Amino acid sequence: MESKPTVVGIGELLLEKKVKTLFSRVEFPTGTVQVKIDVKGVPSYEIKKNVAWDNITWSDELQKIAEQTVAVCFGTLAQRSEVSRVSINHFLDSMPSGNTYKIFDINLRQDFYTRDNIESSLQKCNVLKMNDEELVVVAKMFGCTSQNTENDCRKLLNDFDLKMLILTCGTEGSYIFSKEGTSFIETPKVKVADTVGAGDSFTAAFCASILEGKSISMSHKSAVEVSAFVCTQNGAMPKMPIDTI
Repeated sequence: MESKPTVVGIGELLLEKKVKTLFSRVEFPTGTVQVKIDVKGVPSYEIKKNVAWDNITWSDELQKIAEQTVAVCFGTLAQRSEVSRVSINHFLDSMPSGNTYKIFDINLRQDFYTRDNIESSLQKCNVLKMNDEELVVVAKMFGCTSQNTENDCRKLLNDFDLKMLILTCGTEGSYIFSKEGTSFIETPKVKVADTVGAGDSFTAAFCASILEGKSISMSHKSAVEVSAFVCTQNGAMPKMPIDTI
């Protein structure tokens, strides 16, 4: 089935969710994505081009934010345009040195990525997150030929000197590889409404827990529980029950 398009201003939505924001206004249309959900609740995306997030310009305001940022999540999709790619890289380079988290959440959509962009991002990040389908593509790009999930992930972890590599495998579970060890958690069995937002909610919950000082295993557990709950709800930003946060 095909989802019905819903037009909601992102500013209004985040205000409703009580999320503090800073928006740069540009003379381009708000980004839109047409989402189709198959009978298993798995989404596919048609992503419109030359929209606002393709045109993120660097500013003094972004510079000030970057200099105080301890955790940021970025991907490949927003780097399909040079304007936004340059700004994203400026942001990463402007973050303070020390114990920060630069989370590269690969999103290999359509043909909106290149090997050069992925390699550059791997060199700038210290946490890599991807799913099992993306691992196949990235492993082939960077000479991980063992065809063993853990071996390929650990090669990427070591080759790019990462703090952590997060791998989600849908219903088969998820892994977090670090130099200290491996955390694996099975995916909870839930009644799936749709999976839109599941990956981003996993990343957000994991990052929030790590910043609170929780261990990798505890942060992993929180990420799995939040992501599983999101899958039971329609839409990517459901209201979370207190005991899940």
